[in-house]
Amino acid sequence: MSQRMRQVLVGLVPVVSLLLLAGSPQVEARGCLKGAAVGAVAGHVAGHHAVLGAVAGCAVGHHMAKKQHQQQLQQQQQQQLPQAPAAKPAPQAPAPASAAITS
Repeated sequence: MSQRMRQVLVGLVPVVSLLLLAGSPQVEARGCLKGAAVGAVAGHVAGHHAVLGAVAGCAVGHHMAKKQHQQQLQQQQQQQLPQAPAAKPAPQAPAPASAAITS
């Protein structure tokens, strides 16, 4: 293994470990695998940085999946809210009849 690869791995392992530990107790990897696969290919093509691409792709994929999930929850909440009935106009009192003035 080259010196450069060792440096990357030594720097990458703590970062990945912190990211994994910083997550909630329920680990949700939505979008991570797909993003990591795309990122690894892009990183490899961009200069043999498949590991860095996979890490970045995982983060981006997870963020996008989380954002999409939140939008779906908002849509469900909006559909479940009862529709307020249309406001009925208040009845108006009849106008007083004009009295004829007699002299």
